[in-house]
Order: sequence, then structure tokens, then C-alpha cells
Amino acid sequence: MIESKIKKILIIDDSLLVRNIIADIVAKEADLDVIATGKTGLDCVELAKKLRPDLIILDIEMPVLDGLSALDELKKLNLKIPVIMLSVLTQHGADATFKALEKGAIDFISKPSAQMKVDPKELGRILVSRVRGYFDGLEKSKIIEVHPSKKESTIHTQNKGFQKKDKIEAICIGTSTGGPKALHTVLMSFPADFALPILVVQHMPQGFTKAFAERLDSLSKLRVKEAEHDEIVQNGTVYIAPGDHQMTIVAKSGGRYIQLDQSAPQVNGHRPSIEVLFDSARSVYGASHLVAIIMTGMGKDGSLAIKKIHDENGYTIAQDEESSIIFGMNRQAIEMGGIERIVPLDRITNTILDSVKQRG
Repeated sequence: MIESKIKKILIIDDSLLVRNIIADIVAKEADLDVIATGKTGLDCVELAKKLRPDLIILDIEMPVLDGLSALDELKKLNLKIPVIMLSVLTQHGADATFKALEKGAIDFISKPSAQMKVDPKELGRILVSRVRGYFDGLEKSKIIEVHPSKKESTIHTQNKGFQKKDKIEAICIGTSTGGPKALHTVLMSFPADFALPILVVQHMPQGFTKAFAERLDSLSKLRVKEAEHDEIVQNGTVYIAPGDHQMTIVAKSGGRYIQLDQSAPQVNGHRPSIEVLFDSARSVYGASHLVAIIMTGMGKDGSLAIKKIHDENGYTIAQDEESSIIFGMNRQAIEMGGIERIVPLDRITNTILDSVKQRG
């Protein structure tokens, strides 16, 4: 952790067993403290008002007041407390999870259930990394700033990516914590006639990416799907990398095809990894034919790969700090000098469209 202040955690779940498992995990961390637990959404709201925790771990399905309704109440009360959802791997659980993220939850983790047995050690590793990653990201954003001259040249005038007029052939997007809501915003803004493939890595567990793609598909003007092994990359389609698989692009038989590998190692702690997708797209399409975007998320995944795309005359975009849940991966890419444009979330789609038009 960046600072030693103990972070106050509130745990809300209607299962006593789950509450105890998570409380035991958190209690082992010297810099985290469980200040209270509860079993309903009403408990969540009342305890949040009274205790003002630094973070809430919140179940979705609960009696009296469910997790989605509790998020609504926290928002009405203007209690700006970060919330990590506990999600069950079912279609209904996935749909509710994505609604929670759209309502402002920062992230989610899979909870133990009859359908999904979760190793407590693995659950602990994931939970602690998400909690710590959130607070680390906050502290880093306080003490590290993008150099003013880079901000000025990036946002306004100097745009190396337009010097060589190679036609854009594909869009690559990488995101993590805060990404589901951010991707929803970006993809909903594309017109129905957008005629390039969009390749996406969103750090997300296996089982959730299919439901996520289906939800985006139901809302977007574009076709959105979970990528499948050995399928040809088609224009006007958004491909979401499946959880727990590395996704790469290969050229064969006169086309570009998606390759998925569940046995490939994690990169930067992730499978799928943004680094892996971006590097393969750069190799197959050529950097100058790509628009690469890196958005909200903890860590550094994708920052080195997007720097390579930038240096080889690709066009690169980063989501700005103010609109990011976690200014981590995008901050790293900016500091490395790998970004042409730093823009707010609501301007990313138009920036992509402008870049494609100018390279037309």
C-alpha cells in the first residue's frame, strides 16, 4: 500500500458463511479492518451512513433490500463510497452484476456458491488485490501527475499518428477495473455502419465475458460477441476476449483469425492480457493500421504494447484521469510516452471515429 492508514471495510451478505469467510480474509491484512458486517441492503445503507467505511463489499441477492437497490440508496444519499460486488456465476447473477457496475460499483468478484466452489485462498488473493489495487490507484493519482507539456501536446496539437496516412484496419481496446461501464459508454456511441473490427480485452473471470458480450450486444448498434477460437475477424463486429483465455490474432487463408489459448501463461497477472492482444494485432495488422485505446484499470497491463504501437506510428488514446475509476494502466501508458490523445470517457468514441476518418 502507498500509505499506512488502515482502510475500513464494510461487508454485506445474507450468508453468514460468506460473511465469515470474507471477514477472515480481510482480518489477516494489517492495513485492512472489518468495521461491521450486515445481511441486507438496508443494513448496508444504515451502516454506511453511520460508519462511513472506506469501501463496501456488497452481495447482490439479499432480503429486505437487494444490492442493486442499496446502490441506488447510497447514490441518493450522495455517499461516495466505493463498492465491490459479490457475484454468483449464473445468467441472472451476471446480468445483475453488470447492472450494478452501470450503477457505479467499481468491480466485482465471484463468491462461493452451490454452482461455483471458490478456493478460499484464491478468493482471498483476488479480493485483497482488488481492494489494495483500488486504494493504491487513488494514492498514486494524488502524487503522480502527467507532465503538463505532454498533456498540452497530446490533447491539442502534436499528433504523430496522423503523419503517415496508412488506412486504419482495426481498433484495439484494453480495460480493467471500471471497464464494463466504460466500455458500455464507448460502444454505445458507435454508429451502426462502423465498418472495422473492434478487439477488446476486459479483465473479467471466465463465465462472465459471454454474459457481458450478450448484454452489450443487446444495447449496441454494433454486433458484440464473445470471441471464439479460429473464427474469422469480420468488420463491424466487437470481439470480447473470453475470461481465462489469451486472445491473439493470426493471418492465414487470406484473412485474420482469432486464436484462443487457455493454457498460455498469464501476462502481467492476467489471462486475457491486453499486452498479448495488442502485440499480436501490431504484428498482424501493422501498428500504423491500428487505433489502440487503453482505459481505466489497475496495474500496467497493455502499457508496454501500446507504447510499441505508438512508436511504430499507430494512433493511441488513453482515457483521462478524471473519468477513470482507476487511473492505473492508462497512467502508466501516458508516463511511458505511448499516448497521442488523452480524452474523457465520453469523447473516446468520437476520437476513434475522427482518427479513422482522417486516415481514410
